[in-house]
Amino acid sequence: MLDSNYFHYSGSTLSCDEVRLDELATRFGTPLFVTSSKSLTDSYHAFEEAFAALPHFTCYSVKANYNLSVIRSFAALGCGCDVNSGGELYRSLQAGVDPQKIIFAGVGKKPEEIAYALRSGVLMLKAESISELRAINRIAGELQKTASIALRINPNVTAETHPYITTGDSKEKFGIDEAELPEVFALLGQLPNLRLIALDMHIGSQIFDPEYFVAATTKLLDIFNATKSLGFPIEFLDIGGGFPVTYDPLKPATPITHFAEKLIPMLQPAGVKVIFEPGRYLVANASVLLTRVLYKKSNHTGKEFFVVDAGMTELIRPALYHSHHEILAVTSHEKTIVADVVGPVCESSDFFARHRVLDAVEEGELFAVMSAGAYGAVMSSNYNGRLRPAEVMVTGSEVKLIRQRETYEQLVVNELL
Repeated sequence: MLDSNYFHYSGSTLSCDEVRLDELATRFGTPLFVTSSKSLTDSYHAFEEAFAALPHFTCYSVKANYNLSVIRSFAALGCGCDVNSGGELYRSLQAGVDPQKIIFAGVGKKPEEIAYALRSGVLMLKAESISELRAINRIAGELQKTASIALRINPNVTAETHPYITTGDSKEKFGIDEAELPEVFALLGQLPNLRLIALDMHIGSQIFDPEYFVAATTKLLDIFNATKSLGFPIEFLDIGGGFPVTYDPLKPATPITHFAEKLIPMLQPAGVKVIFEPGRYLVANASVLLTRVLYKKSNHTGKEFFVVDAGMTELIRPALYHSHHEILAVTSHEKTIVADVVGPVCESSDFFARHRVLDAVEEGELFAVMSAGAYGAVMSSNYNGRLRPAEVMVTGSEVKLIRQRETYEQLVVNELL
């Protein structure tokens, strides 16, 4: 999506803030992720303003984009982090995040990850099964610690989103089923190294209709009231994330204020701090992926292709979810063409767009794949022996390299002959 506040045409050239994207491509090469620092800051402030009337704490969902500079940008604004692995915890600590602002989630934490989180002093670990509760209790005892935990509840609310990014349905692996809660509460009384301080849910990603949040929050509040009656000192209600962003201008995202208007009156009477975990909402439209056209080709049916130097190894979302990303010519042209934009990876699923109306650029020119800030670089791979791209952050006229391009030597550094 073209956001005129951050990515805009200056004359006929696409720019980020005060910096031309073609100059960045010349300086740093392609493929290249370009992130607007101002977009990160403005998205965070918009979220905080929407929920200002509610006592809350925002934890950035690091899985969306775990570049150290991105995490540090949010930490500098007072934001915490939601992490899903020991590696994401390590990244957050390296970026300077206060451990007491870190929540450790994940349906399959390894024992060493649980121990790492407890030694690091994170705010809480989310437990997603009875077996995990027993494991956290055992490890906390071995470390002579009391583990603060949240129960992740599966509210059995099926949100209207892509099936691969729905997480609150009873068919999915996430969370503790409502029916198990009596057994869970009884068990907690027998696990001396656990302290239940929060109830948590997360129903999926790209949730456009606030009513799905309303339905899930209603269930969470019912459980909260039951938990209070049992004497557990609940300090937080964690509503998760999943707030939508616009990828396709034909499907604009529901404004965050619409969610706030529904959720604030429901959550205020609980009298506890609410935790939110936005990820995609904060970063998706903050970045573009710059890619250069290597070849133009057509076949006997008249089908046209742009073969570019980025592919599913840099941005797998179109291949994985059939997701839509706007694609803009960095140098605009009056003439257009209907074509596929495809990458160099040896897979038919390696494409960014099918049968799309695009500027009729020439070989050697640049496209910007928009809305590449979430689940782009973090899901990149070395498939086909490809090198992960460089990343830069732009603030006004300042450009900072925040990840170097990989080298061939790095591809084999951990391998042994």
